[in-house]
Amino acid sequence: MSKVVGSAAAAVADIASGSSLAVGGFGVCGIPDMLIEALAATAVTDLEIISNNCGTDTVGLGILLRDKRIRRIVASYVGENAEFARQYLAGEIEVELTPQGTLAEKLRAGGAGVPAFFTPAGVGTPIAEGGLPWRYAPDGSVAVASPPKEVRSFGGRWGERRYVLEQAITADFALVHALVGDTDGNLVFDKSARNFNPNAAMAGRVCIAQVEELVPAGEIDPGNVHLPGVFVDRVVRTGRQTKHIEKRTVAQEN
Repeated sequence: MSKVVGSAAAAVADIASGSSLAVGGFGVCGIPDMLIEALAATAVTDLEIISNNCGTDTVGLGILLRDKRIRRIVASYVGENAEFARQYLAGEIEVELTPQGTLAEKLRAGGAGVPAFFTPAGVGTPIAEGGLPWRYAPDGSVAVASPPKEVRSFGGRWGERRYVLEQAITADFALVHALVGDTDGNLVFDKSARNFNPNAAMAGRVCIAQVEELVPAGEIDPGNVHLPGVFVDRVVRTGRQTKHIEKRTVAQEN
């Protein structure tokens, strides 16, 4: 059965207010921009976003953030988005900052059916011990802080070390971008645009993929498939993606 949907608007039509979304991309590289724009054109709000960051002020998830559609974000860093930083520090949004590798593994584990895992990342810091600000109060005090997590010691190749228990992440929907997709949902990502897209796709109960090129099932060499179609529920062809530049740096003239 073909998984192709006729438009980005139709692909995201059943995303409701309060939904959780795992969103692929890194900065503005490999982001599902057309799906985000289609979602922004609806009335949905109160979203929980799981993504490496939140785009820029005017590109990607920054559009939803600007319009106050996001309630909570699980991310690795604030990045170049000044509005993201402002909302976080003003107590307008809840932010769970997570080490980047840990976030990637939380998404991958969620998609693989692994409920939790131990990692050394964050041991001895507020990541493990708790107290990391999730939401600030208007007066700058911490309104909601992260809870402490279980820490255990394990022996191994490098001797005994301490590890913190991290829970996997699943989301109601996943939004991803791929260079090529087929009608069965098999996806091929372009170079560094592979970033968080496969893990985000796996973590979504319903995965929606925008693709630059759509081909018939069987046309992609199985050895070149980066994400099997079993993880993808809907595919929409959006054409060649606009290449955004997150931060432009130019040399000074001599």
